[in-house]
Amino acid sequence: MANGWTEERRRRQRELIKNWKPWEKSTGAKTAQGKAKSSRNAYKHGFTEVRLLMKILNRLLRMEEELLFK
Repeated sequence: MANGWTEERRRRQRELIKNWKPWEKSTGAKTAQGKAKSSRNAYKHGFTEVRLLMKILNRLLRMEEELLFK
């Protein structure tokens, strides 16, 4: 494979992870600092920009509706 992961290596890793079960040990942030940091994950990935644009668009549409139907 181009990335160095052969089918055999994938199979072995899959089995190791199934036995290891990291999802059972995952707890998320515990400290206030960690929670604050994780709460900003959406900013890093751009979801808040989309949400902000949707709010602006919604506000503009409401203003237009008010002007048209006054």
